[in-house]
Order: sequence, then C-alpha cells, then structure tokens
Amino acid sequence: MPANRTTVAAIGALALAGALLAVAPAQADSSRSDAGKDGKGAKSAPKGDGSKEICKRLPKTKGRVDAAITRLGGDATVAGSVTRLEQRVANAKTAGHTEVYTYLNDRLTARKALLPTLQKRQGNLKAVSTWCAAQDAK
Repeated sequence: MPANRTTVAAIGALALAGALLAVAPAQADSSRSDAGKDGKGAKSAPKGDGSKEICKRLPKTKGRVDAAITRLGGDATVAGSVTRLEQRVANAKTAGHTEVYTYLNDRLTARKALLPTLQKRQGNLKAVSTWCAAQDAK
C-alpha cells in the first residue's frame, strides 16, 4: 500500500506542476499593459476625430436611435416601452411583490431617463448628417 500512495502523490504533484506551468505563460501575456487587443503592441493615439467613420455609420446609427425612441414611446403591448414597464411596476405593487416592485421601479427610472438622452442624440445626429452632406459637396 505505501508504494501505491507514493505513486498517487507523485502523479498528483506532476499534474499540479503541469497545470501551473500551463497557466503561467497565459497570465504573463495578459499582464502586459502595452499590448493591444490584437497582440501587436501598444495602440497609438488617434490622429483625427473619426469623422469619416462617423459619416459612414450615420444611417445605421440614426436607425438605431429612431427605433429605440419608437420602442420607448410605444404602448403597453410593445416590449421595452415605458408604458409596458409602468404596467409591470403597477402589477408588482398590486400583488405585493415588494422586491420585484423595487427592481422594476429602478429599471423604469433608468428607462425614463434614457428617452431625453436619445432625443438629444437624435438632434445631434441631424446636425452631423448636415455636416457630412456638406463635406461630400466639397
């Protein structure tokens, strides 16, 4: 029996050592603060404001903002609308589900705050759209 325990202990020690050796290089690579996400080294500072990319993505961005505003302003049948969440909050309060009520009410507060932000962004995107069109004309 003693030889058997020694063999098991030796195998366990080898397995542990192998696991530690396999993990150490991975941790060393991830701890380098100058490595970029692509592993090619440090990323450089931006050289411009990214206006070409913003103009290129503008139609998709406008579509997403418009869809979000429409969804938030929908009635109780629209998933993600403020009205639907208000109904869920009222249902939780009526049912006496205090914890659920608190959770949903906090979500409602955040969702109501999101609408003015998106509306402001929608106005900003209109101004950016005008700017992009003027740049294409030049």
